[in-house]
Amino acid sequence: MAHYAFLDENNIVTEVITGRDENDLTEEVYDWEVYYGRLRGQRCLRTSYNGNIRKNYAGIGYSYSDELDAFIPPKPFDSWVLDEETARWEAPVPYPQDGVIYSWNEEKLDWEPVVFEVTD
Repeated sequence: MAHYAFLDENNIVTEVITGRDENDLTEEVYDWEVYYGRLRGQRCLRTSYNGNIRKNYAGIGYSYSDELDAFIPPKPFDSWVLDEETARWEAPVPYPQDGVIYSWNEEKLDWEPVVFEVTD
């Protein structure tokens, strides 16, 4: 089975469905993106879980870039920058690789260790 994303007029993903593989010719349809798009009246593009089609698996709220031919997740923070190779957002400071769990602090523009409270 293949997966297809429907886009609104701003290239934002509105829905993702499971559909026919492009090799499935049982109904003599040769371009399933066009077929599903015409059924719904929306642009329709194939996506894949493993990211080998259009760089990322499409999700509702993702945008599609014609220039990158990629689905791009929503930007998590204003300071983050798009890596055009992966079509993923990256923090301006690399995530520490010391085994500690961190969360991004947009005000400080840095990673802060997550503190877990133990309750009885």
